[in-house]
Order: sequence, then C-alpha cells, then structure tokens
Amino acid sequence: MKIIGIIPARYASSRFPAKPLVDIGGKSMIERVFLQAKKSKSLTDVLVATDDERIASHVEAFGGKVVLTSETHQSGTDRCFEAINKFSPDADLVINIQGDEPFIHPEQIDLVASCFDSADTQIATLVKIIKTEEDLFNVNIPKVVLNAQKEALLFSRQTIPSIRGKEQQEWLKSFTFYKHIGIYAYRIPILAQITALKPSSLEMAESLEQLRWIENGYKIKVEFTDFESVAVDAPDDLKKLIKFL
Repeated sequence: MKIIGIIPARYASSRFPAKPLVDIGGKSMIERVFLQAKKSKSLTDVLVATDDERIASHVEAFGGKVVLTSETHQSGTDRCFEAINKFSPDADLVINIQGDEPFIHPEQIDLVASCFDSADTQIATLVKIIKTEEDLFNVNIPKVVLNAQKEALLFSRQTIPSIRGKEQQEWLKSFTFYKHIGIYAYRIPILAQITALKPSSLEMAESLEQLRWIENGYKIKVEFTDFESVAVDAPDDLKKLIKFL
C-alpha cells in the first residue's frame, strides 16, 4: 500500500504568523515535524504542502520534499488533496500530519495507518482517554464519543456526554471520556469526495471540519493512543515545549 504523509503548513496565522519557521532548539518547527514523520514505518514518503515560497525554500534547504498549493484552501484537508494530486495521484492513502506538533510520535502515524488493514475503513483518526478535569472542560480540546465498532459518533468542544445527576467533579469517575488527537488518514477516493462537500451546519456550529464528514454519512474509524505531543497554537505554547523537552 502506498501511503503518503502530508504536512500542511501555512505562513499566515492570526495567532502566530510564520509559525512553521519558528526555531525550536536549532531546528524549525516544520523540519522537526518532517523528521519525526520520516521515522514512521508505514509511510512511503513525506511531503510538506504549503502556500508560501519562504516555507517551500526552507523545506528544500533541509532536504525535504514540498509542493506549493493554493492560498485559498480553508483547511489542511483541502491542501492535502491538491498536494497529493500534484505529487502522487496513484497513492492509496494520505495521512494528514499536523504541522504544529514538532514532537509527534511516529508510532501514532503507524497506528492510524493500521486502521486501513480493514478494507471498510474510509477515514481514520486517534483519540486519547481524558484524565484531568482541566482537559475535560476545556473548550479548546475537542471531545469525541464512539460506537461499539470504534467509530466516531460525534465530536464537540463541549464535554460529551453530559453525566446526568452527578456533580461535574464526579464525571471523570463515572465515565470514560476521550479527547481527539488531530491526525487524519483518508483513502484517496474518500478524500476527493469529502473535499467536494459544502460546509455543514454542525461543522459551522463547532468549527470542526470532521463534523461535515459525519453529517454527510462518512465513517471515521478510531484507534486509541497513550501518546500526546505538544501542539504550538500561539507563541506562549513554546514555553510548553521547553518543559516537554
């Protein structure tokens, strides 16, 4: 199976402009993500998809592969679809690797790829058990509920499900809650279909693009991970990386 890891990387960002090029211990963020992805045993190749010449030149300078994509894409999923069509249209799978997680575990990439051992899998992602109230009630951390086949039923920034009849401080003891780990894998025909969909009402309400896929009947297979790398959404998050290191 030909599996391409694609790292979407935008230069423009309201909270953190030029984030992919920020220096982290002597290497840029995008280089660290690229090097971690290259350690995966599942990937046939790794590619950066960007809309900016500065990022493209930087990736080429450290020996990475890069494809320039449109500036108008609304999501990393859209950018991945353009990139795979330019780079490797004969691929079987694309794994969308977040460009702001410089210490992503290669095992997570392999884990999400393993979901496609089943021919029925259309889209796959990862979840992790929530262990703290801080995460449980943090609206910046998407939560997910699953069915018995390990498929996502719903994602929400709110805490789902709501535990009736118990105080919130008792919820973690009463139910197993999951947070979403933002790595996606798609079969190429499915990727073509979901990028053609119009934004859905659920997606716009929560600002979570995976809800568009669920609302249109696509199934998202889930695997469980114990790993969680530190994402950099704003300059202050760099302090977390120092602690992580």
